[in-house]
Amino acid sequence: MESKVANENDLHHLKATELRLGLPGTDDSEEQALFGARNNKRPFPDASKECGSKGDHHEIATPAKSPIVGWPPIRSYRKNNLQTKKAEDEAEAAGIYVKVSMDGAPYLRKIDLRTYKGYPELLKALENLFKFTIGEYSEREGYKGSEYAPTYEDKDGDWMLVGDVPWDMFMSSCKRLRIMRGSEARGLGSCGV
Repeated sequence: MESKVANENDLHHLKATELRLGLPGTDDSEEQALFGARNNKRPFPDASKECGSKGDHHEIATPAKSPIVGWPPIRSYRKNNLQTKKAEDEAEAAGIYVKVSMDGAPYLRKIDLRTYKGYPELLKALENLFKFTIGEYSEREGYKGSEYAPTYEDKDGDWMLVGDVPWDMFMSSCKRLRIMRGSEARGLGSCGV
């Protein structure tokens, strides 16, 4: 019996000094109960052990799953439709910027057409930018009585007088503005200057 007790003491001493992989302070039987025979992953900590008392449980929130990119699948025509709408929305938010030049002025300006509600506001802003005056516009006579005439280049590359087309059409087709001398602007628009 003494040999059995001595053998158990040696075994206990051997376990205390042996190097093993595992959590400190746990026994082999505890490790197998915690991890299982084939599972080598750490267990999720038990909330009841960490809190100390049975009534004081705090649930640990798991992180929300992020959606998988590209799921659910979207047909290509829908993707293209969404991309064009997105581009249009960005263009609307950004504004419609066009360059403005004036004959004889050594500099260019850039203006946002969305800030103006019509031709009178635009023409007043151009007069303030370049310090010149534009006469009244009439469809029959153009800009009569002014040495300058505001013109614009449309999408087709044609130069036209500012005021010849409705404002919405002008906004959608204007690529750039040029304030020409009245002598150069002759022949532009519906009747010329």
